[in-house]
Order: sequence, then C-alpha cells, then structure tokens
Amino acid sequence: METDLKLIIQVCEQELIDREYSFDHHKHISEAWEELLQWTLAKGYKSFDEDIGYQYCKEVFGSTFLSGIKKNDRVKLRAIRMLISYQKDGDFEIRTPTRLIKLTGQTGKYIEKYLQYLRKTDHLSEYTISNKLKYLLALNVYIEDRQISLEDVTIDTFADFYTNQNYTLASKHNCNSALRLYLRYAYDNGITTKDCSIYILPDNYKEHCKLPTTYNEEEIKSIIGAVDRASSIGKRDYLILLLASEYGWRRSDIVNFSFDQIDWDKNIITFNQQKTDAPVVYPLLSSVGNAIIDYLKNGRPETNVQQIIVSGERTKKCKKLTGETIYSIVAKYVRYANVSNWKQKRHGPHSLRHSLATNLLKKNVSIPIISTVLGHQNTESTKVYLSIDKNQLQKCTLPIPCLKTGIFEE
Repeated sequence: METDLKLIIQVCEQELIDREYSFDHHKHISEAWEELLQWTLAKGYKSFDEDIGYQYCKEVFGSTFLSGIKKNDRVKLRAIRMLISYQKDGDFEIRTPTRLIKLTGQTGKYIEKYLQYLRKTDHLSEYTISNKLKYLLALNVYIEDRQISLEDVTIDTFADFYTNQNYTLASKHNCNSALRLYLRYAYDNGITTKDCSIYILPDNYKEHCKLPTTYNEEEIKSIIGAVDRASSIGKRDYLILLLASEYGWRRSDIVNFSFDQIDWDKNIITFNQQKTDAPVVYPLLSSVGNAIIDYLKNGRPETNVQQIIVSGERTKKCKKLTGETIYSIVAKYVRYANVSNWKQKRHGPHSLRHSLATNLLKKNVSIPIISTVLGHQNTESTKVYLSIDKNQLQKCTLPIPCLKTGIFEE
C-alpha cells in the first residue's frame, strides 16, 4: 500500500481528470488535498494512512462524517475521505456517510433476523441482501430516532420518511420493494399485528422510466477500437470492454471474473452471477480467450490474486478492481471513441449490456435466447428491450380508420 501522500494525491488528481470532474469541483478537492499535505508536513508525519486522515478530519472539521459539519467544509471532508478510500481500496468511496450507521434497537434486531431469513430460506445472494440492507438501515435509523415501533407507523409516517430520505425516483422504487417485503415478513411472523406493507404506495416507476441507452454495432466497434492495446493497461481495458460488450456482463461479474471459472478444455466460462447467484454458462469466444491470454502474458502484474483482472496502478497494484473503476474505464473509451451524442447517453458497462440485447433483437434473435445470454431468470426482465427496437415496433402499427364526420376534413 502506497503511504507517500504526495504520490497518492498525484494518482487521485489523474483520476479526477479521467472521471471528468468539473473545473470548479476539481479545484476545491485539490485545495483540500493541499491543505492536508501541509498539515502532515507541519505535524512531521513521514507517511500517510487511514488513522492520520481521520485524525485530520477530527481536528479540522470536528468529525469524520457529514453530520454536524459546516456546509463549507463538506466538500473538504469528502476530499479527504476520497484519499483515504483510494489508498485503502483503490477507489473513491461512492458517497460520504452522514454518520456511522448500524442496525440498532429492537427494530434492528428484527431486521437482523429478516436478513438471516433471506440468506437461509430465500437463498438470496449477499449482493442482493446488501442492496436491501441500505434501505432497511434508513428505516431503522428513522424509527429509532423518533422512538417509535412498527406498530405505530401510518401512511403519514412513510410519507415523512421518504421526504427525509430525498430519494431519486429509481431509489424510491427500490426502497418501496425492500420495505414492502420486510413489512409483510414482519406481519407474517408476528412482529406486527397489522400488515404495514399497505402503507407503501405504488410509485408508478415504470411509467416514468427512460429508455435504456444503447449503442449500435458500429459504435461498439469504435469504442473497443479506441483502446491502445500496446500497453499493459490497454490490454486489461480491452478485455473488460469485450466482457461487457460480447457477453453483456455486469460490472460485479467482471471484477470477480476468476481463473477457476474458465474451462479451457471445454471452451466454456461458468459461474454464479453476483447479483442473482444464478448459474450461467458462456462459450469461451476466441476474441475473449485471446484477450485473456494476451493480458495474462503481457499485461497482468505478477500476483497470486484469484481474480483475473487486477489493478496495475502503483498505489493499488495487484488489487481487485471495483465496480466504480469498471464504470470509469468504459466511460473513458466511449469518450475516446467520440460516439455521437455520448454525453447525453449513459456510458457505463450496463449500457453495453443493453446494447448487446438490443442488437441481438434487431437480428431477430428470440427473447428466450437473449434472456439466457443476459443471465435473466425469466423473460419478463428481458422484455424491456422490446421498447427499444423501433423497426420491429413499426411493424405493429395499425392503420388509422377513416372518420365519417364533418368535423375533420378527409
């Protein structure tokens, strides 16, 4: 782990550039890093680590979390935590926590039992459980702060809860699903005497959804072709783009792609998806196989890490990549390829997954086959792509009947 603060800042500065932070935001973050650097020099610290970073936050801001922090100091606190997380995990933390949150009180104990139920009875993956947990944590904090129980909640309680959370439409939709299932569990298991799930109102999320971003086959070729495959980083990035575009893998499956998933004799790749824990089997395409071999021979650092794709950067060398890094890599090459209107589109790995499905649909590949390729457990999840294929939709149009009326002219 790199401990030279100047070097960590240099790498993180480049990361800000790669992620296209705005000039003003970049400037404020850089100023916060420079203030930290001067503080460590004044203190006589020869190296930097998490403890020193948090010591600085407590001395300068009074806390390591957003709660109670002055408005003008929030960006600075975020900047310091970015350095700490980058040194520790090889990536910026997704968001700065408001406070140290853990399940507390009687509600927390009930939620813990529910999570065990999801693991042992429903056999949900840890990825799915962690997604549910963040919304259940929010509910737990809300209830404990107001010293109420689930028996006390009403429809107004949840209206106020969502007002406090300030969720996006998509996050509210996901939260609705997580809370509704938990509240039904609570009622079925005698935790509450009433079914509080009725207070979670429909959100009409699907009616407001935007169509998924897609790129046509020529644009996909341009994105992949934008990679400089002469460098070790380029060989790694090329493999990542192939996994996202040729197989439609989610970023969680890309970062966990490991040696034991490949059967070179049978030319197949098998694993359980991180999101659903459902097993999938893919043919080992020659393009992917050659990219793996090229990366292993000429690009991958020497390491015993089981994951195939690892970091080559100095401060996080040989560490497994994070999902956020995969997103940044894909976005970088979409930008390099100068795809038309790319700024108005989504440009992460999921856009390549959508593109694969849509391009297969345009070739008249059936929905069940596309569903299998994407690893969907049922075809309902795949049918969203039907709304994208305009050419096929045009075949469904009906002629407008003649109107025998004096109001409209023929």
